[in-house]
Amino acid sequence: MYTQERTAMSNLVVGGPVAVNSYDNAIVAALVENRPVMLVHAFNGGFLKPAEMKESVHDKGVQLSTKLDTLTKEAQGHLWYITPAGFFGQRPLYFIESAAGQATPKPPGVGQTDAGRGDDGVPKPQRRRITVHQEAPTGTTGTTADTVQVGLPDKVGDLWRGKNGAPEDTQLWVVTVTPWGGITFVPITHPDTILGFKDHAVAADSEVRVTYNWGGDFTGTVINTFYPRLPNEWSVPYHHVFT
Repeated sequence: MYTQERTAMSNLVVGGPVAVNSYDNAIVAALVENRPVMLVHAFNGGFLKPAEMKESVHDKGVQLSTKLDTLTKEAQGHLWYITPAGFFGQRPLYFIESAAGQATPKPPGVGQTDAGRGDDGVPKPQRRRITVHQEAPTGTTGTTADTVQVGLPDKVGDLWRGKNGAPEDTQLWVVTVTPWGGITFVPITHPDTILGFKDHAVAADSEVRVTYNWGGDFTGTVINTFYPRLPNEWSVPYHHVFT
């Protein structure tokens, strides 16, 4: 049984329509403070990382790793930003951006505009986002339709761009806090699916896929739930959810 202390319903912190538990600092940090977190899987405690951490690679996916090696840690491959990106009705939308391979934008040249700056006046870094295929979770292009890729909007392939002309369409996610304190990711272009693994096989080096959400709502199922963890909370045994 999942036993971490949870606050009473009256103490919930509400960010838009999404209720966030005030005791779960990692969820608050990810959704409100925009701090990088580890996305730890509910089933075996593995974490998500890009298959390729270089900033120049935009056609590789995401995998589950059960060991935090030095190379991944130094490249920040274990960290993700859940960046606000507007609203879908009353539900806030987010980008899932990798901290690995982020690049500081160059100063705008002649005829170019500034990409935007943060509250501290520093140009916002360019981060590769998790992108969903247009035909996810199934399609006519074989097994590639249910995969995901990590890339910048203008660098991913044509079928990884938004159907409505906006490259960001396939990179927008509904992030829902589940009753058991984790989060579930739902691609906005395919609301009947959730971020998971092919055939629900959750093992080391499993490739992340977009799978059907048989639960029928935005919470998904426990096997496709991720616990946001701040880097200093990595040793917390959140994968004991079934014990």
